[in-house]
Amino acid sequence: MEKFIIEGGHALQGEFTPSGNKNAALPILAATLLTDEPIILHNMPNILDVIAMKNLLESLGVNIEELNENSWKIQAKEISFKNLDPDLCRKIRASILLAGPMVARTGNLILPPPGGDVIGRRRLDTHILALKKLGVEVNYDRSFHFSAKSLVGADILLDEASVTATENAIMACVTAKGQSIIRNAASEPHIQELCHFLNKMGAKIDNIGSNTLHIDGVNKLHGCEFTIGPDYLEVISYVGAAAVTKGEITIHNAGNQYLDMIRLVFQRIGVVWETKGTDLFVPKDQPLCIEPDLGNAIPEISVMPWPAFPTDLMSIAIVVASQSKGSMLFHDWMYPSRMYFTDKLVGMGAQIVLCDPHRCIVQGPTQLFSENLESPDIRAGMALVLAALSANGTSILRNIRQIDRGYEKVEKKLSILGARITRE
Repeated sequence: MEKFIIEGGHALQGEFTPSGNKNAALPILAATLLTDEPIILHNMPNILDVIAMKNLLESLGVNIEELNENSWKIQAKEISFKNLDPDLCRKIRASILLAGPMVARTGNLILPPPGGDVIGRRRLDTHILALKKLGVEVNYDRSFHFSAKSLVGADILLDEASVTATENAIMACVTAKGQSIIRNAASEPHIQELCHFLNKMGAKIDNIGSNTLHIDGVNKLHGCEFTIGPDYLEVISYVGAAAVTKGEITIHNAGNQYLDMIRLVFQRIGVVWETKGTDLFVPKDQPLCIEPDLGNAIPEISVMPWPAFPTDLMSIAIVVASQSKGSMLFHDWMYPSRMYFTDKLVGMGAQIVLCDPHRCIVQGPTQLFSENLESPDIRAGMALVLAALSANGTSILRNIRQIDRGYEKVEKKLSILGARITRE
């Protein structure tokens, strides 16, 4: 099993460019099933989840040619309905994204239960309800059976603003007959990218970026060339790494247009940055002081659907708060296992009280010390990398394939910035 050896106490210095957004790349890859014409995608992140999705598409008959490490030519000219490998589907939750485009293109799909991070129950009901509104029949017998003779546009009210359910609904609607409206739609940057990609293929999607999407179905989509935008989760992870190591870095093409709310939240835990065009600059001298609420009350950071603070950055924010002066309550109501990695931080010396599966209180700053660790999921794994970078001594972090699922070349990028990290 591969592991990271991390010697803490070295300030990050330098500059780097983030990889493409994993959460945009996965639905865009699924959407290539909607046309038989070639598609060229640039800035594809070279990570395990994307490779797993590539393998799933190839198992359906899609031809994928790697033009270079981060550019692919994809053509779903002749795809066949067949049973997918259950082990492959269990590797990523994004396998559910095959449902919308496969039913729209072929009328059928048998999908084994999708996998993903173990951060609590992640319901699929919203996907099924949305697809049923369009005329899809869904049955479950150890696998999901999706079938439809034709899809007809509908007024779809999602019972929760689920990201992947919104993406599935969008992909099913773009070639459905007539007009569709998706209400209570999620609007994260990766959903906006999916919509722009589909429009470039000939789809007609309006109100992109809002929670009400209007889609006029078209008969056929065509090929196109598209560049995946920067991964804002990676950007903020490296902002956090610079802050906890008292470093100074510049991030090129940072996607600043999506960072306003995240910036407000990180200011509350004492982290600031400057924007310089499309670049983001993290200065060395950070306040690292938590802002109390009015009346000197303990402030709270709670995750909410976009454009509020995203759940995927909760773990990073907790580590940063452990190095900031003051107390902060963190609340993630979405996933009941998101907070469980905090026991590893406590073992490193952090002062954290786990109130319940959804809430914890962090008191900082505290000196962290090296520890033998294991990555429980993508985001907690990266958060533990940050903790190890700021710790006194050399830490060992195992199960790093979890991190490789969402972050490209972590040890190489951090080493360029001056971190002492090796993969063994």
